[in-house]
Amino acid sequence: TPEHGKKQIPLDAGIGIKPISKTGSQRLVRRAMQHALRLPPDKQMVTLVHKGNIMKYTEGAFRDWGYELATSEFRAECVTERESWILSNKEKNPDISLEDNARQIDPGYDNLTAEKKAQICGEVESVLNAIWSTHGNGQWKNKVMVNDRIADSIFQQIQTRPDEYSILATMNLNGDYLSDAAAAIVGGLGMGPGANIGDECAVFEATHGTAPKHAGLDRINPGSVILSGVMMLEFMGWQEAA
Repeated sequence: TPEHGKKQIPLDAGIGIKPISKTGSQRLVRRAMQHALRLPPDKQMVTLVHKGNIMKYTEGAFRDWGYELATSEFRAECVTERESWILSNKEKNPDISLEDNARQIDPGYDNLTAEKKAQICGEVESVLNAIWSTHGNGQWKNKVMVNDRIADSIFQQIQTRPDEYSILATMNLNGDYLSDAAAAIVGGLGMGPGANIGDECAVFEATHGTAPKHAGLDRINPGSVILSGVMMLEFMGWQEAA
């Protein structure tokens, strides 16, 4: 109530519940990591797209669960963006202190509380102890890069810096928005292939709808269906046919 300093929700407001599960989130990120490992080295990147800055307990959880999955099941094959900064700082200056390393990965370090500073220094020490032998001295450059981006910012970045991204792992609604936006950049939905890949089977289809009003008029771009077929053949391992 207002007298207790809480924000009041109008009586005529609609309230929605946003369900999200750790199982579903990690299954998606697992698939993204497996796909990344099949790509050429310069395309081995997985970006977790979320609005965790606002929806901390749902989309923020998706981000955290994604990192947890990647750095546990795929520890030998991946490095997070933040870990790469820590490793790179150590490579450039082998004698760098934990505090100076922390200062470089967090520009606002000097303005933080003592508790927060200790937390970041602990993070740096933990990363170096855990993966320096397997990821240090440039070894991390040959790993799958795992990072995250806020959903609204990625809309700009896929248009202005598309070469910096490869696989976007995100939730259903964000994915709906982003897939149409990305398709528009390369010619529209008529050029965008689609795949629905499950644990035991996969369905490949055009990203647009059935559009029955256009049937038989010879004016719809068949590229989406054709490219979906190519993806299906690749998924089946029929590279020559694809």
